[in-house]
Amino acid sequence: MSDELKHECGIALVRLLKPLEYYKEKYGTAFYGINKMYLMMEKQHNRGQDGAGFAGIKMDMSPGERYISRIRSNAAQPIQDIFSQINERINLEIKNNPEIKEDIALQKKMIPYLSELYLGHVRYGTFGGNSIESVHPFLRQNNWMHRNLIIAGNFNMTNTNELFQNLIKLGMHPKDKADTITVMEKIGHFLDDAVRKLYKKAKANGMNKREASPYIAEHLNISKILKKASKDWDGGYAMAGLLGHGDAFVLRDPAGIRPAYYYQDDEVVVVASERPVIQTVFDVPFESVHELDPGHALVIKKDGNVDLSQILDPLERKSCSFERIYFSRGSDAEIYQERKELGRLVMPKVLKSINYDTQKTVFSFIPNTAETSFYGMMEAAQDELNKQKNEAILEEKQSLTPERLQEIQSFKIRTDKLAIKDVKLRTFITEDSSRDDLVAHVYDVTYGIVKPDDNLVIIDDSIVRGTTLKKSILKMLDRLHPKQIIVVSSAPQIRYPDCYGIDMARLEHLVAFNAALELHKEQGTYDIVKTIYDKCKIELSKTDPSSEVVNHVKELYAPFSDEQISDKIAEIISDETIGAKVKVIFQSVDDLHKACPKNLGDWYFTGDYPTEGGKKVVNRAFVNFYEGNPERAY
Repeated sequence: MSDELKHECGIALVRLLKPLEYYKEKYGTAFYGINKMYLMMEKQHNRGQDGAGFAGIKMDMSPGERYISRIRSNAAQPIQDIFSQINERINLEIKNNPEIKEDIALQKKMIPYLSELYLGHVRYGTFGGNSIESVHPFLRQNNWMHRNLIIAGNFNMTNTNELFQNLIKLGMHPKDKADTITVMEKIGHFLDDAVRKLYKKAKANGMNKREASPYIAEHLNISKILKKASKDWDGGYAMAGLLGHGDAFVLRDPAGIRPAYYYQDDEVVVVASERPVIQTVFDVPFESVHELDPGHALVIKKDGNVDLSQILDPLERKSCSFERIYFSRGSDAEIYQERKELGRLVMPKVLKSINYDTQKTVFSFIPNTAETSFYGMMEAAQDELNKQKNEAILEEKQSLTPERLQEIQSFKIRTDKLAIKDVKLRTFITEDSSRDDLVAHVYDVTYGIVKPDDNLVIIDDSIVRGTTLKKSILKMLDRLHPKQIIVVSSAPQIRYPDCYGIDMARLEHLVAFNAALELHKEQGTYDIVKTIYDKCKIELSKTDPSSEVVNHVKELYAPFSDEQISDKIAEIISDETIGAKVKVIFQSVDDLHKACPKNLGDWYFTGDYPTEGGKKVVNRAFVNFYEGNPERAY
């Protein structure tokens, strides 16, 4: 993606089902779980670079012995920072206490982080900022082992304010308004209530307080707690939690917006945000890694029993299509094929734009995540070239000479890597920098490939703001002096904000939104902006929770075709300094659904939000835009 887009978070959970001695004997180390967690978090580094956190729960520790460990970092390389600190602590304990080197029981007692249950998290900051206090996992502490709660997730709630007020109605005094805090405190409230009830029952059965503890651990109903806690949640989430005594869970939202995958054998239970992470780290086949169903929770009890429970009634499945287009690692077998298909399906529009002249067209991609779509586009281009060769041979068959046949057969699709990102330079230029001359050089180009009368086709995953295209990429590509620069997006036009985990909160940052505004100005219909604003205000003032929310921002785009908006985007991202003609081609929503049939979440393209809270967010975002309010809409 040419525009830098902060986005998803990633979760990793590992539950060891055997004693630590088992892993020492089979794999040569009692730190098997820690090593696997490092790999799983590093393999999901693409999902978050603002911070990382790691927590562990030791099973069956005696009173007075530490059983919970947590470490978080918002350093420049947070995952490396965390595990460097963990390794230093492990090595220090072994150095100071050499007698524990071969004694696993002593290691478990004396070395932090050496546990049977682990939870890791990598994040991009959205609602809560990037301070260390905002880094997951979050910890809710209590002297009762069962009431200690650790939470981490990949999520955004659209109704954080309502959830916050619900906590106040319960008599709480939350320390923060962030959605992670409100979610954790809501789970914690019903966890406390369940523990109290079980303690009363144990006491009624003649157990003392110490005898009640294992009884509570055995009978604690995690699914029931989650059903009560999540009843009012509106958002996209894959929520993971650990309890102090050793229970664990992962809960997925009822529309399946945020992803979660799991794997289980007789040694481990594993959960991650991406399938290939589990495949690679545990060397298991595709079919052994399962997707957690929407509205369901994977619950792992302290005794190792694993249960899949429906917590919320599933909604229409709207799994995030951006996961397939860009966010998730392309090494997933399905995602790789889907990204190739995205490139193949957009190719007919490209061929039309170059008048099917593949001989005078150079094809390339904007590094590096668009590369797979580029391969699909090139397969379609090769099909077209083969067709052209066949037609030329048939047309000239009566007079075809061996030399002419050789000439026809030698025609090739012209592909090269032209745009090269200078990572060091981009790192040097801060986000709020206005030094456009430096920004223009974030990308370098390869000279000597493009001829003055050539078309240049370059594919990107998606176009969000168009800023990098305008300030850097197009200026650099224009130095090659092509006749025409065609920018292809493997995703449709991004018209609406996301509120379920991707950091796209403000409408005015979206180039498609600005293109629609410009079209209204040109056609003398800009008064529709005030009309939409008034409708959004009325919509947000409704208090009846049963009334359906309407996304009025759709009206802004309704008068225009996709092509009109695309052409206006081309004008916005180019200026008088660009010598080549600039054209922008977007994927259609219909073809996106053909390419990614299992992930039909398309609200950022269509405005069809899967939850009522999402529709409220888009209306609030429009109100904020109209009023000049820079606050987030969620």
